Amino acid sequence: MNLTRLCTLAACLFCCTLVAADPAPSTGVQQVTALLREFIGSAGRQEPELYDRFFADDVMYTRSTGATATKNTIMESVRGPKSAEKSTYSAEDIVAHDYGETVVVAFRLEAQIEKDGTMQPAHFRDTGTFVRRNGRWQVVAWQATKVADPPAAH
Repeated sequence: MNLTRLCTLAACLFCCTLVAADPAPSTGVQQVTALLREFIGSAGRQEPELYDRFFADDVMYTRSTGATATKNTIMESVRGPKSAEKSTYSAEDIVAHDYGETVVVAFRLEAQIEKDGTMQPAHFRDTGTFVRRNGRWQVVAWQATKVADPPAAH
């Protein structure tokens, strides 16, 4: 076998190893990621039905302030008076790990929050634990951490 063929074979084997080592996302990861994006994208509208489906009855939620919340607390705030603010949210840099009936996600939450008529950015790192019960994914634990604004681009 000449050197060119040997190098080509070695490159092909190396590529096959890389593909085998990086499997496609699991169905659970795909489902939870889609659910997360749907929820985060709609969160600014404060739709009680969306929050009720997203959070399990036994959720443990730690807000970015360190305060904890139950599902009842979350639902009370969503059902409360609606503000006219037009806040928007997105989930970025999502990393998810599938553990069968549990999927853990970590991501960067980017927010544009309207205050006093102007949009102000806010940045968070969130971690959520989803459990599949009765064929449906719901959040059973959530941790939100506010992070400093990134430095301005030069």
